[in-house]
Amino acid sequence: MEILVLREGVHRLSAASYAERLRERLDDHRVRFAATPAEERRLLASADVVTGPRIDAEAIDDASNLRLFACTYAGYGHLPMDAFGDAGITVTNATGVHAPNAAEHVLGAILTFSRRLHEAARSDTWQALDPGELAGATVTIVGLGAIGAAVAERLDSFGVTTLGVRQTPENGGPTDEVFGPDNLHEALARTDYLVLCCPLTESTRGLIGSAELTTLSPESVLVNVARGAVIDTDALVRSVRRGRIGGAALDVTDPEPLPDDHPLWNFDDVLITPHTAGATPKYYDRLADIVADNVRRLADDRPLRNQVGTAENH
Repeated sequence: MEILVLREGVHRLSAASYAERLRERLDDHRVRFAATPAEERRLLASADVVTGPRIDAEAIDDASNLRLFACTYAGYGHLPMDAFGDAGITVTNATGVHAPNAAEHVLGAILTFSRRLHEAARSDTWQALDPGELAGATVTIVGLGAIGAAVAERLDSFGVTTLGVRQTPENGGPTDEVFGPDNLHEALARTDYLVLCCPLTESTRGLIGSAELTTLSPESVLVNVARGAVIDTDALVRSVRRGRIGGAALDVTDPEPLPDDHPLWNFDDVLITPHTAGATPKYYDRLADIVADNVRRLADDRPLRNQVGTAENH
C-alpha cells in the first residue's frame, strides 16, 4: 500500500519526521513524503492513504486511489467531509494523541491555582501567601473522551472528588459521578475546579455562559483545553471583572489568537497559554502508532481506529 505524508506539520514539528516514524512501523508498505505542492499533486494520484492536517476538496478529485485520509488533528470540522463522503473515502483523526500531555497541562493549571503559584510568580518581593490544598476539592470534567479520562486518571491520587459531564451519562465514566447535559448546573454548583475538554459542537458552543458562571462558586477556577468558543468570552470577562470567579486558565480562546488589547490579558487571575496543551515531542510517535495500525487494518479489511467519516455517513 502507498502512504503519502503531506508537507504541513503540526505543533512546530516537521512532517518529514512523521514520515520517518511511519516508515519504521510500515516497512512492508511504501511511505512517501511530499516536500512541495507539486510533489503533493503528483503523488496524490497513486496514494492509497494520505495523512496530514488538511486537504482541499479539489485535491480529492485527483486522488483516484485514495481509500483513507488520516487527519493529524483530533478536530476535523475544517475538512471537506462531504467531498470525502461523495468519493467513498474514509476519514480518521488523531484522537488520543493529546491525552497525556493535555492532562498534564490541566493538572499543572489546577495545582498552580491551588498553591497560588501564579501570584508568587508575579511578585518581585518576599511576600507571604496563603496557598490552599487540592485534596478534598471537587473537580468537574466536561467531556469524558481520551483527554477527560486522562485527567480523571491523574487526579485519582490527589484525594479529590471527580464529577464528569457527558452527552451519554448512561455509559458511565472514570469519574466518581457522571452527569448528563441537562444536569450540568447540578455539577457546577458543587465545583471547585471546572475542566473543559469536550469537542466544539452546536450543543457545546457557548456551553459556559452567564448562567453557568453564576452557578459556579465565586472561588471556583475554570480550565479550558477544549475550544475557545465553548465559553462565552464576554460573560467570562464580566465574571472575572466582578470577582465572581476565582480564576481561569485558558489554553484556547475566542477569538484565537487573542488580540493584544483584549481585556483577558489584564486580569491577574487569568492565565493564558497559546493553545499549547496539545503540543508534545511525542506527538508523531503516538500518531504514527495509530496510523500504522490503521494501514494494516485497512489492508486486512478490518474496522479502523478513530474513524470519523465514510461515504455511509453522508
